[in-house]
Amino acid sequence: MSDKKIKIKQVKSTIGASESQIKVVRALGLKKKDQVVEHYASATIMGMVNKVPHIVQIVE
Repeated sequence: MSDKKIKIKQVKSTIGASESQIKVVRALGLKKKDQVVEHYASATIMGMVNKVPHIVQIVE
């Protein structure tokens, strides 16, 4: 497991997104646009980010 933490920001609303995409965003801990959460850069989290790249982005 990586000790590196990443910040994930929701940059777009989930309105119009598919049900599975909404579930991925919610599982990341995001509820509102412009909200930022911090997670460890594990393969699981990075896979979730890659599923919804148009809704979230990694900020430093």
